[in-house]
Amino acid sequence: MFRCDYLFFLKHNFKARFFNQQKPLLAGYKITHRCNLKCRTCPFWKMSTPDPTYDQIITNLEKIWKDGVRLLIFEGGEPFLWHDQNYQLEDLVRAAKQKFFSVGITTNGTFPLETTADTVWISLDGLPATHQLNRKVSFEKIIANIAASRHPNLLANITISRLNYQDIPALIRYLKNIVKGITIQFYYPFPNSEDLWLPHQQRIEVLEQLISLKKAGYPLLDTISTLQALKHNTWRCHPWLISSLEPDGSIAYGCYLKNRADIACEKCGFAAHVELSKAYDWHFPAIISGHRIFKFRLL
Repeated sequence: MFRCDYLFFLKHNFKARFFNQQKPLLAGYKITHRCNLKCRTCPFWKMSTPDPTYDQIITNLEKIWKDGVRLLIFEGGEPFLWHDQNYQLEDLVRAAKQKFFSVGITTNGTFPLETTADTVWISLDGLPATHQLNRKVSFEKIIANIAASRHPNLLANITISRLNYQDIPALIRYLKNIVKGITIQFYYPFPNSEDLWLPHQQRIEVLEQLISLKKAGYPLLDTISTLQALKHNTWRCHPWLISSLEPDGSIAYGCYLKNRADIACEKCGFAAHVELSKAYDWHFPAIISGHRIFKFRLL
């Protein structure tokens, strides 16, 4: 499988480097802004954009496929809330898997975690008191949904902020035998929540703890190179590798923040962007990490 992944990146990189075909590789599709929670760290539930129809989503998936996207993540809001008449999220997943090399879902974990998506990320913010402080929902309920799921690739995604950074080492240890892996990112200061952004000195301290935990065998899927680069945001970013879709069908190519917030690269904490850029630059641990996370398959 790794050989296939290597050839996949080789083909994408060759076209980008030698034929100036800088096409996006990964897309996050917000199929709804609606959510059953009102987290302080999320600006999207405050938006009132109508949900797209099934046909509109399928049309947009065809467009981004032609643009070059091969890795797709359904996002929200809460994507499990999306429906169009008799169509549910799982219908979108099945359709997308006919085209894309990997299909994922990010969710708040409050719905049953049964899907044929290749990867499911569950957002967890900290130990029970801290998690509930942000999300106003029981941590134990989400852990119970994880335990009840038969999905083979459930990952925890932790957004590290001023609210929860002191919980992170203990949370990583707690999750070791509960999920298949853990990814992290640092909170970006969206408007009206700038106080949640974690200053660099505290960020560095957390990253040192994460590196130690990874070396000790805890299932952190972010590479050590990425964790090191996040200390001072020292990596070469290739923002064109990603695209973002909104419920209204608009597509932004480049930084995740494009058309969503002012872009301040020095405050970036999007570890996935770091990992993707490093994979493009032939950092082999990042390519291997990508396989572990996305479970690529070539069609």
